[in-house]
Amino acid sequence: MNNNDYQQLTRTFQRLSRFSHLSAIAGWDMAAMMPAGGSTARGEALAELGVLQHQILTDKKVGEWLAGAQQENLNDDEQANLREMTRAYQQAALLPESLVEAKSLAGSRCEHAWRTQRKNNDWQGFAPNLKEVVRLSREEARIRAEASGSSRYDALLDIYEPGMTSARLDVLFTDLKSWLPELLQAVEKKQSAQSLIDPQGPFPTETQRQLGLDVMTSLGFDFNGGRLDVSSHPFCGGVPEDVRITTRFDENDLLSALFGVIHETGHARYEQNLPRQWAGQPVAQARSMGIHESQSLFFEMQLGRSAAFLKHLLPMIQQHFGNQPAFTLDNFIAWSQRVERGYIRVDADEVSYPAHVILRYEIERALIDGDIEVDDIPALWDEKMQQYLGLSTKDNYRNGCMQDIHWTDGGFGYFPSYTLGAMYAAQLFQAARKALPGLDAQLTDGNFAPLFAWLQQNIWQHGSRFSSAELITKATGEELNSRYFREHLTARYL
Repeated sequence: MNNNDYQQLTRTFQRLSRFSHLSAIAGWDMAAMMPAGGSTARGEALAELGVLQHQILTDKKVGEWLAGAQQENLNDDEQANLREMTRAYQQAALLPESLVEAKSLAGSRCEHAWRTQRKNNDWQGFAPNLKEVVRLSREEARIRAEASGSSRYDALLDIYEPGMTSARLDVLFTDLKSWLPELLQAVEKKQSAQSLIDPQGPFPTETQRQLGLDVMTSLGFDFNGGRLDVSSHPFCGGVPEDVRITTRFDENDLLSALFGVIHETGHARYEQNLPRQWAGQPVAQARSMGIHESQSLFFEMQLGRSAAFLKHLLPMIQQHFGNQPAFTLDNFIAWSQRVERGYIRVDADEVSYPAHVILRYEIERALIDGDIEVDDIPALWDEKMQQYLGLSTKDNYRNGCMQDIHWTDGGFGYFPSYTLGAMYAAQLFQAARKALPGLDAQLTDGNFAPLFAWLQQNIWQHGSRFSSAELITKATGEELNSRYFREHLTARYL
């Protein structure tokens, strides 16, 4: 039997992948390079490209080829690719073209205005744009939910973390909420007895940038296939052959940009090591946002904040910024592992971080399911911030409900991936530690090759070949288990 239908599909998905490439680079440019005046035209161009991709993917011939390919004689890899193609087609075919275009335009408009509105703490200006994004996201959620028989929020959650449900999240997050506040208090109490010396700035942006590039090099980032730039919100974009990562610099803060870079380098190494023999096909893409975040948090938290890695990092910092009393090894490690409740999610330590995620998850679910409206967000944010972290964000929109980029372009359902990622990362690091005796000594010496080879073997090379549950089970011997995250935090901080 010849595999004609399957061949047609691979050609179609290769085309789609090339358009995605252009879209990703244009999106990166919009965030990192584009002058403000280009915003409207760029938003329209990206929306047009999105509509074109939607037309190609939802063409009825694609549906016929998918049905035909089911009957063809395919190997395991091809069957996995066909499964991912079918999922992409079904996800896209549900949405009318007009909604795809409207959502893209509303997202570009909201995100672009947000950049200045956030700086100006301008919730009144921001809310109308967000209302339009929410209206369209609810419409998408309604359509997807009717097709899948799930709740509206679960239908969006499934885009980022296939197979995950809010019922399962509620179990994981309720467990977290049962022990995390107590752990946070115990860590703060323990750390309050330590006297720490803060590094004295300023830390010039260009020197920070050079340090970031050196750390990326030591972490194996391939500069022949990627680069580092600046944007108002750190991200990793581009394509596996050309990965673009960004950070933002603060001359009074040494660690924020650096650990932002380490976090995004984790995303980038995953992208750069996806299976190239399947390039352009859905099976070659990253498994899910939870798995993607597990890689960035593996780099930033499991590896980056470990005493072993910090021992390797300190001489690099001294080389760039000279020596000062804060840069003794014990002080530097204690300072890098300091736990402090704060307003900003991307700057949060790993103990308080899940509270930031749970807060957003609870608000966005209520918003998409229609239990609250956009105007309710600031008060609810303040209430949950006080409840979970003992901080008030009343009238402080910039550091409260306007701090993230995700909702501006309709990324509802994404936030849980961060805490799922932290749990996956803890479980993966534990498995790597078991497989690699002498790991800490290797990390202190800056020898990351064995650890990265382990990730390549167990996560990176598989792309979307397996479900998240299968991938984690193959790598660690069991499905996701939040016990490892708790054990990790307890061991490191208590």
